[in-house]
Amino acid sequence: MAGEHILIVDDEAHIVDLVRLYLERDGFRVDSASDGAQGLRLIEEVRPALVVLDLMLPEVDGLEICRRVRAASDVPIVMLTARDEDVDKIVGLELGADDYLTKPFNPRELVARVKAILRRSERPARDEQAPLRVGDVTVDPGRHEVTVAGQRVALRAKEFDLLVAFAEHKGLVLTREQLLSRVWGYDFYGETRTVDVHVAHLRKRLAASQAVRIETVTGVGYKLVA
Repeated sequence: MAGEHILIVDDEAHIVDLVRLYLERDGFRVDSASDGAQGLRLIEEVRPALVVLDLMLPEVDGLEICRRVRAASDVPIVMLTARDEDVDKIVGLELGADDYLTKPFNPRELVARVKAILRRSERPARDEQAPLRVGDVTVDPGRHEVTVAGQRVALRAKEFDLLVAFAEHKGLVLTREQLLSRVWGYDFYGETRTVDVHVAHLRKRLAASQAVRIETVTGVGYKLVA
């Protein structure tokens, strides 16, 4: 993981300097862009291992960058937002961001999240794992394919990993903390809204199923039931 290339896209110089300091202390190589247009160019040119992306940017805003990047790449994105509003976070996550932090944030937590996401992306492929079947939903980890009621359904990377976690533990309740650990690789627990947003999006992907649903267990977590 040391030596991985991280791109920071943020127009606040003191934020860039702070994040760069903490990432470089942990051995990461860091580039930065101060506006959205430059950020898009650098994402294409340097092919970073992960992007730390501010939501409010000149030229091209963070949500538009996220939309364009996700159309062509699965590079992990950690979104930064100065506005502590759920709608901003939800839109960013639905556009394909892997995680978010609200400014002001603890730079150590940002580094921990970056490491967790990169650890997750480095895990070996599940080429040998047999397809998982729950009701009329089939998940094939080796081929990274999902069918719902016989029809192929496209899932984003985190949605797919979340479904695999549910299918591997069908009928069992998984807490938000367990899901953060299994899907995002976190060994710390702060906000769990990330899990809730991805579960809501996954429910939409499974809407065609006549036999499977994700149930909320109030005060505990979620479970996949047939």
